[in-house]
Amino acid sequence: MYDLPSEDAEEPGLPDEFHDLQPQLLSRTIRLTNYSYERIFTGSDLNLYYDVRHTQWYKRPDWFLVLDVPRLYEEKDLRSSYVVWQEGVNPFVVVELLSPGTQKEDLGDYAELEPMFGERSTEDVSTMSLASESSNGQTLKQVPPRKWDVYERILRVPYYAVFSRYSNRLRGFKLEGGHYQEQTIDAENPRFWISELNLGLGVWQGEFEGIIRQWLRWYDSEGNWILTDTEQAVKEAERERQMKEQEQQKRLKLAEKLKALTPEQLGALGINLEELES
Repeated sequence: MYDLPSEDAEEPGLPDEFHDLQPQLLSRTIRLTNYSYERIFTGSDLNLYYDVRHTQWYKRPDWFLVLDVPRLYEEKDLRSSYVVWQEGVNPFVVVELLSPGTQKEDLGDYAELEPMFGERSTEDVSTMSLASESSNGQTLKQVPPRKWDVYERILRVPYYAVFSRYSNRLRGFKLEGGHYQEQTIDAENPRFWISELNLGLGVWQGEFEGIIRQWLRWYDSEGNWILTDTEQAVKEAERERQMKEQEQQKRLKLAEKLKALTPEQLGALGINLEELES
């Protein structure tokens, strides 16, 4: 059985393993030249409280970036949530990973049908952001707005990206004139540049945590994929191995040339041929 829905449709939690791994890759590949690691915060599936008038309302972005805030809450503790009216800084980038039935929540009026496995319909009750009235004139309970509306109209997040693991489609939005405008992204080489960060988000085919597929990850101004700490360590180890190998080749070539000399000549030069060949 590939997937069975929860008996509680509102139960919090990750919808699949991809929603655990993909945010890790985003956090491990972001490198900002204008901010130290201690002055940025990246969160995933963390309660983001966005409205001081409705203190119980929150969204759980799949991944988000906040600039110029302490890495730790009050610079001493791990965050259990992110409360915008306490922190005083809204997220700068939000990334949502499409799940079956979340298109309207994540994309608002830009929602389109995505080729998803096992898609099941969900009632779009989250589009209501204002109190409604029943037929007898009584005011009903307010319903929280969609993620799209929260990011665009309340938090005014400058950059918003949506990625589907089912279609491997990346969609990027930039806040312009108070509304999100979809940015043109090449379908053959999907990349979404964020000039203020001097970084971009792109779709990369490769292996992460033992799984080969298309992933969303950061790239630099030269178009190079930014390496994770593990990838960087492997690269450094390979570079060191190559340098040692090159040095050994030089020693062997020199030893071949010195074989033409007599033992007396080598001794006069203070050269031990056996050591060079070892």
